[in-house]
Amino acid sequence: MAQRRLISIITPVYNEQENVADCYAAVKQVFDKQLPQYDYEHIFCDNASLDNTAALLRGLAAKDKHVKVILNSRNFGASRSGFNGLMSAQGDAVVFTIAADLQDPPAIIPEFVKKWEEGYKVVYGIRAQRAEKFLIKNLRKIYYRVLGKLSEVEIPKDVGDFQLLDKVVLNSLRQFDDYYPYTRGLIAQCGFDAIGLNYSHLRRDKGKAKGNLLVMMDLGLNGLVSVSNAPLRLCMLFGVIIAFLSFSYAVIQFFFNLVFYQKFASPGIATIVIALFFFSGVQLLFLGLIGEYISAIHFQVRKRPLVIEKERINFD
Repeated sequence: MAQRRLISIITPVYNEQENVADCYAAVKQVFDKQLPQYDYEHIFCDNASLDNTAALLRGLAAKDKHVKVILNSRNFGASRSGFNGLMSAQGDAVVFTIAADLQDPPAIIPEFVKKWEEGYKVVYGIRAQRAEKFLIKNLRKIYYRVLGKLSEVEIPKDVGDFQLLDKVVLNSLRQFDDYYPYTRGLIAQCGFDAIGLNYSHLRRDKGKAKGNLLVMMDLGLNGLVSVSNAPLRLCMLFGVIIAFLSFSYAVIQFFFNLVFYQKFASPGIATIVIALFFFSGVQLLFLGLIGEYISAIHFQVRKRPLVIEKERINFD
């Protein structure tokens, strides 16, 4: 009898005691009823949860060998924890990621697998509808479009980490050495045949969302810094334009003060104050942006591990 192909499912979790059992059951139901021809492993990556999440995962792993658990020593963030789980996957294909709160519905997995069977190496979910507040939803849309314009590679719009990746893509991702991986950007850089499927991003029913404004800003800046150096070049262009305008203004002022001194000469205190605050603000903005790139370089060259694991369960 031919061995069934293996599909890996990655679920990062942090304080998700209300959701881990439902997430496990939903994935199990998909494979039991819709994908019985495939074997699967469901890898939960726990970021040192402060609630009962780890204990619940131990219980699930004890009764079902399909469940594998990575317990981190502390909270390393969803991106790094999820990528570490991705690197631990052994499947012929991997679904990265299924959120524990089921906002990305596991019922879409069979459609991903169907496209994979047709030969696509990457099948990504497009969040055609999002159960979010108007402002947040539209800020995301703007961000994805700006990121797409600035990126050196094509990054699909309105796409999160809910994707199916062939093993060849997974092996390519293993070649990257990135301390803070922006996985969507890394997948795009691999450049394999890809197709998108629309789905509705659901509202969280249980528990509290872990992503706040600061977390989203951090992820957004990391994505921007990871995929493009266009912001630095835009800053340089902006600096050249400001320098040209300033020089032109200086020439005009010199001309009028030299030729029409008695009529146009004035102390110009207001102009100096405005210019001082304006250029100071521009300099701080540019220094902050450059600082983001330097920070990324700083952490990368120190070669810290993605995460530090405390324990692994059900891994051979």
